[in-house]
Amino acid sequence: MEALTTPTTKTSVIPALEVSDIQATVLRPRPSPYKGEYLIVRIGDAMQGREMLRRLIPHVAPADNWWAPTLPGWLAIALTFHGLKALGVPQASLDSFPQEFREGMAARASILNDIGNNAPSNWEYPFGTSDMHVALAVYAKDEQSLETVLERARQSQRDLPKISVIYRLKFSELPGGRNPFGFKDGLHNPHVEGSGEDVHPGYGPVIKSGEFVMGYPDELGETATTPEPEALRRNGTFVAFRKFHTRVAAFRKYLREQASSPEEEELIAAKMVGRWRSGAPLVLAPRSDDASLGADPDRNNAFSYEDDMKGLKCPFSAHIRRVNPRDALKNEIVAVNLHQFLRRGTNYGEPLPEGDLEDDGGERGGVFLLIGAHLKQQFEFVQSQWVTNGDFINHGTEQDPIIGNNQVDGTFTIPKLPIRRRLHGVTQFVDVRGGEYCFMPGLRALKWLADLDMKATDKQD
Repeated sequence: MEALTTPTTKTSVIPALEVSDIQATVLRPRPSPYKGEYLIVRIGDAMQGREMLRRLIPHVAPADNWWAPTLPGWLAIALTFHGLKALGVPQASLDSFPQEFREGMAARASILNDIGNNAPSNWEYPFGTSDMHVALAVYAKDEQSLETVLERARQSQRDLPKISVIYRLKFSELPGGRNPFGFKDGLHNPHVEGSGEDVHPGYGPVIKSGEFVMGYPDELGETATTPEPEALRRNGTFVAFRKFHTRVAAFRKYLREQASSPEEEELIAAKMVGRWRSGAPLVLAPRSDDASLGADPDRNNAFSYEDDMKGLKCPFSAHIRRVNPRDALKNEIVAVNLHQFLRRGTNYGEPLPEGDLEDDGGERGGVFLLIGAHLKQQFEFVQSQWVTNGDFINHGTEQDPIIGNNQVDGTFTIPKLPIRRRLHGVTQFVDVRGGEYCFMPGLRALKWLADLDMKATDKQD
């Protein structure tokens, strides 16, 4: 079992989840349909950075009434280690953060298999640099509402010349709620204990809130004791921010090369993902797509792998089975519940026209916010072990066929009777364009950060 990355204390008391102090992005899904923009801000002066926070905090949507924000949209704030440093957070507090957060995602590239095209040297600026300080995520239901929220964000930086926006990325929901590869998106997240979120059948066991939000017991009955002080960590969490570019044309070409008919193309695509494009899981619809199943939130996640332990319906290496093995590992020593994280995904760019097999040079892909209280045992474990290493399913070097970093001649195994089928030449269908580890504080912790200068003054007095 993986060791925890931060010190903890055991407790038998389960406090109520303070949803009014937790940022909505942590516990609540994005609106649908949605428009949005990510902004990355550099802080050139600590006092101006804290003033910017003070202006933004009233518009950060809490998880209790996220559907009725002060603006016609939703604003979330996360900070990198360099951002906390730029705000003037005391060194003792900085030193108390987990090592992986302090080092940053780029420094962990060898662990995450971010090599070759995915190497940090190929990332877009400012990812992987010390200039990335604050990440703002702005969501709205339409362009007009989005502009209203963005204008408020711009106002927060007026007359603060040392605050600069150094990166912007617009995103939106694609037609039908699909991702750039054409598959229904955002279908499953763990059920967080006490979150108040609607739970549909198949979401699996309730996961202790301490796995996702600090200040509460986790699956081991332990509560994080760092970072310090408690006022900073309570109701906060960590976010692995990942920007991907999708090679849609390459994916389509590969399917065409491996299949003898359009129907077989769709079957191979479903085998690689673990779902049909509608969202219907292979375990429940092994032979053909079922659009009504894919559209039904009470059924499209209500499955396990108990009756598919040979992978004849859903291959062991299928994307959804690798990143969330569910009960497929129930007889193994791996505690699946310790490696769950929340996924908040968005898409950017225009879809590649249906049927096109040539890349048009357009920028399209997704941004994922992978949220959890333990970066090392959650995101880093899943990325380095389940996505990259095939040993846990006895597949050796075989990687996730969709998000794996297949640099040369990747393989994908499809169990089949009497003889399995192994596809060769699996290439890289997703490029990492940037990433970083962020800390997403609770609302009171944001105020604690914004008032650091006042604390310093009080200490002097």
